[in-house]
Amino acid sequence: MYPNRSVLPHPTRRHTVGMVIAAVLLLVISLLLAYPDRAGAAADPLLSRGKPATASSSEDSALGPQNAFDGDPATRWASAEGKDPQWISVDLGAAADITRVALTWEDAYAKAYRIEVSGDGTTWTRLAEETAGNGGTDDWPTVSGKGRYVRVQGTARGTAYGYSLYEVEVYGTSEGTPPETGAFTVVAAGDIAAQCTASDSDCAHPRTAALAQQINPKFYLTMGDNQYDDARISDYRAYYDKTWGAFKNKTRPVPGNHETYDPAGPLVGYKTYFGAIAYPQGKSYYSFDEGNWHFIALDSNSFDQSAQIDWLKADLAKNSKACIATFFHHPLYSSGGHGNDPVSRPVWKILYGAKADLVLNGHDHHYERFAPQNPDGKATADGLTEIIGGMGGAEPYPIENVQPNSQKRISGEYGVLKLDFTDSGYSWNYVGTDGKNKDTSPKYTCH
Repeated sequence: MYPNRSVLPHPTRRHTVGMVIAAVLLLVISLLLAYPDRAGAAADPLLSRGKPATASSSEDSALGPQNAFDGDPATRWASAEGKDPQWISVDLGAAADITRVALTWEDAYAKAYRIEVSGDGTTWTRLAEETAGNGGTDDWPTVSGKGRYVRVQGTARGTAYGYSLYEVEVYGTSEGTPPETGAFTVVAAGDIAAQCTASDSDCAHPRTAALAQQINPKFYLTMGDNQYDDARISDYRAYYDKTWGAFKNKTRPVPGNHETYDPAGPLVGYKTYFGAIAYPQGKSYYSFDEGNWHFIALDSNSFDQSAQIDWLKADLAKNSKACIATFFHHPLYSSGGHGNDPVSRPVWKILYGAKADLVLNGHDHHYERFAPQNPDGKATADGLTEIIGGMGGAEPYPIENVQPNSQKRISGEYGVLKLDFTDSGYSWNYVGTDGKNKDTSPKYTCH
């Protein structure tokens, strides 16, 4: 009857009122006869409404994947135009027995697509497949599969545009919200030790160090300019070591531009102070794993050197973790005094291509978070989330030129980033030295 279709269950379609009535009657009768044990499946609850969604691309920030799960028939997700394949995925929050999936296409529909389910967001199993789609509404009422993630993978466009869905509805029975696994906390800051001590009431880095130590994370990250002004080894020992040095053995640092000003040579004081902690692989850049996360420490002073770029590409190619975070000094985007730094763009392009999740920076002495964006500054659900955490102790910089996709900016209040990681996502708080949360991020799911 359907020579071009998979042997998996076929969708039902709506075209005219008369056809709808006839189709519904035939469907009910056929289901009762052919699937008597599934007669109650239509009563299974809708699981996908309002759940976190990601996509391979979005045409623009107003057409993000969350629109396909908001229950509003006027909003939609749209992929980039003219490219195959494209996908949209939803995290149901827990493993579920999937019994039905309904899709409502905009004019830019899929001629061919698969509906897939996954337990971990990495390995996918096919629930249904269409090879002769013609848009409208596709209802797959008798699918059967188990998993936490459901994805619609478009493989052939029905138009010259992209793929666009008003709604994706996933029905079934959930096992409930599972406990977070692989959870750990990290404290991060950049631009830390001014040449002052706790005896000076205006000295901030003793207070940020006390806060960081009180949080007691799995480990600490620094985003460069760890020691002012010239990062000499004598200054590291006189200032940084008296505060943030208390947990040096749990710290994963990177250098900033001030580390290059050392009269003894670029990074000499930095390398002498941190030793193998900062050079575990013999270079000023390195990587390590924790839980389901791969962390990459980069030296943005030498982004123009092919050795580091080649290493980064090879490191990402070998990575087996689902989530990727990187930290370095110079931000590609910033609303502060230094502003955007294009030296980081080539690295962003590599990270974006590897579906990295999070970028931590310093350099500008303020706190700022951005919505996920691509290397060209276009908001997109599969983009990198950038945080500037340059309030570790250096004199604050004012906000000067607010950048697109900047969601929150704080200047003048010293503090640290308290980042919470799980096997599948992350979130954070910016905590002031008074112990109070100054900003709380959304919860993000790894790409």
